[in-house]
Amino acid sequence: MRAAFPFPRASGLDLEPEYLVRQRFAPVSRVEFPYGEPAWLVTRYADVRTVLTDPRFSRAASLERDVPRVTKENFSGGIVAMDPPEHTRLRSICRHAFTPRTVARLRERATAIATELISETGEEFDGVEEFALPFTLKMICELLGVPYDQRASFREWAEAGLATTSITEEERLAATGKMWDFVVELVAQRRERPRNDLISAMLAAQTCDVTDDELVIVVMTVLVAGYETTSTQLPNFLYLLLTDRTRFQALTDDPSLIPSAVEELMRYVPLEANGTTPRYAVEDVVLSGIRIEAGSPVVPASAAANRDPDVFADPDRLDFARAPNPHLGFGVGAHFCLGAPLARLELRVALEVLTSIAPGLRLARGEAGIDWKTGMLVRGPSRLALTERT
Repeated sequence: MRAAFPFPRASGLDLEPEYLVRQRFAPVSRVEFPYGEPAWLVTRYADVRTVLTDPRFSRAASLERDVPRVTKENFSGGIVAMDPPEHTRLRSICRHAFTPRTVARLRERATAIATELISETGEEFDGVEEFALPFTLKMICELLGVPYDQRASFREWAEAGLATTSITEEERLAATGKMWDFVVELVAQRRERPRNDLISAMLAAQTCDVTDDELVIVVMTVLVAGYETTSTQLPNFLYLLLTDRTRFQALTDDPSLIPSAVEELMRYVPLEANGTTPRYAVEDVVLSGIRIEAGSPVVPASAAANRDPDVFADPDRLDFARAPNPHLGFGVGAHFCLGAPLARLELRVALEVLTSIAPGLRLARGEAGIDWKTGMLVRGPSRLALTERT
């Protein structure tokens, strides 16, 4: 019997209980999305990792199928719908931008931006609009060479691309078209007048087997992914740290915990509201004793995998000293998040700055000061009222 998917949303950042019920009793089960064909949902860590790394599962196959999805329009495409070696070919044009060594050079600038933003806030401020969003937007704009004064436009277009029910399909298509035209013009400007930014570096690295349209797709992917997920995760982290303020205090008392705390929060937070992008089995595969026939779509539930007790002891507890912590918060395999080093840097720097400059930080009005995103592919606060007042 097929269950309706996504499951009814849990409150706040709680993981939907149905995931863990299935993980224990039906780790590979059939689900029905609002649109597209039925799919297999996998919830155990070992199975999710197999789907994300095993070449017997393909993303490129989605281009020829009625992909299981939550939106009427099928937007499967771009670099996220490629398999190696095509995926590797495109990813290579920006592989030098997000290496740990390169990103480490951005630490000083990230610290300056975060410090300036928190210093400019009043007694009460919105941790989303006044800190997380401008912080991540400034970082990705400076890295790519995107004019920061145009952030309102491309933010609107990017959020339209991540919406599920909050806008119409016509509005989504129009926004995607505007984003495309914006990036095409930006690439043309950098081709004519290169600068010390990532777009210029991509153009310099472009080979004859990478078309101009493909380069635009990569830039769009980096621009959206480079700020949207991190600007959502940072408020998520603050919500969890401040609803039980002993967590924030622990990082204030011992900043050396911040790197491991970021990894644990990445494991714990169920960012993706509707599961991970489907893969298609290209041959018969057995997962947890269930035979997946070739041609079947499979949805790996990374959020559930990150709570698998076979891998993570006491998985529903936040443990900032957890080690090892092989979470799937950034994915794994060929589609491992290209911007993971940048995201890690931004999240660590943000927490370092907040715990040092605003050690008394707390929720301003409890749950009454928090609004949650609705109709989006990611979950998190759209407003997070914060204060340093006791």
